[in-house]
Amino acid sequence: MLPPLSEVIARHGLAARKSLGQHFLLDATLCARIAALAAPLDGRRVLEVGPGPGGLTRALLDGPAAEVVAVELDRRAIAALEELSAAHPGRLRIIEGDALRIDAESLLSAPRKIVANLPYNVGTPLLIGWLRQAHLFESLTLMFQQEVAERIVAAPDTEHYGRLAVLSQFRCQCRMALRLPPGAFAPPPKVWSAIVHLVPHAEAPEPALLAALEKVTAAAFGQRRKMLRSSLKSLGEAEALLRQAGLDGTRRAETLSVAEFETLARLLLARGG
Repeated sequence: MLPPLSEVIARHGLAARKSLGQHFLLDATLCARIAALAAPLDGRRVLEVGPGPGGLTRALLDGPAAEVVAVELDRRAIAALEELSAAHPGRLRIIEGDALRIDAESLLSAPRKIVANLPYNVGTPLLIGWLRQAHLFESLTLMFQQEVAERIVAAPDTEHYGRLAVLSQFRCQCRMALRLPPGAFAPPPKVWSAIVHLVPHAEAPEPALLAALEKVTAAAFGQRRKMLRSSLKSLGEAEALLRQAGLDGTRRAETLSVAEFETLARLLLARGG
């Protein structure tokens, strides 16, 4: 019988640290709901980032996953996770380190999924990195601040639509799966959180196309109040590029669909940009 998470936190001195973006999810029912969103997990190898005292880790290990690989930067949590590993022999592997520096492909054999309550301060850069490798994963079930989650699933010409929406939706089907109030966490954050479930599209684009899309979206949304003919000038011959794409240069970035951004990226790539 595993001890309550509150006891684990007290015994290992695991008070959440703001510098690490930590807000622990301790409610077993909520953790089970998040694990269920990632189903099916039968025979899958699951990457979890920032497990902390192991609330979500417990839920994942209570399911049918073949293995959970937990990457944790906070050394204080390692001992607590090792106790959990002892209770599930051979199914929990703990990696002490920075998730921004790990190679998921070498850590986990296929089929792989990611399920994680991401630290607030690194959620977006982690997602961008995983989008570049999305073909490695069956799905990604990730918790962010709600504002970030809304930016991932936003539709064109809406308040939250921007670069993150374009890159995420270019690579994956994205949906908001669950919202959680501040009181669900210890300590409570100042904002709501949300789970986004991402399923990579079957066909993976060539890395050069994704790089071109990153370049186009960085230029377009870097000066989002400007018309495209101005914001895309840094790419060179912006008006010719827009003309080739059949796009009106007076439009602004937030009005373009993901498909229109893809067209621009393909044209930029074709001309060696």
